[in-house]
Amino acid sequence: MPRYEYRCRTCGDTFELSRPMAESAAPAACPAGHDDTVKLLSTVAVGGSASAPSPAPQAGGGGGGCCGGGCCG
Repeated sequence: MPRYEYRCRTCGDTFELSRPMAESAAPAACPAGHDDTVKLLSTVAVGGSASAPSPAPQAGGGGGGCCGGGCCG
């Protein structure tokens, strides 16, 4: 279940709640009991590695298409 971060406008406290995505925008009372809260925007960290892009074809390399080998003369 996702965790969402909220901030209380009354006392300034920030807190997290685990709730279904469908309820992420529902009102949330702060731990001190205040009802004036706002959901904070969160960033998502994604791990892993990206592969390097393929090198660009060299001029005259016969890659097809115009000026790549086939139609220019």
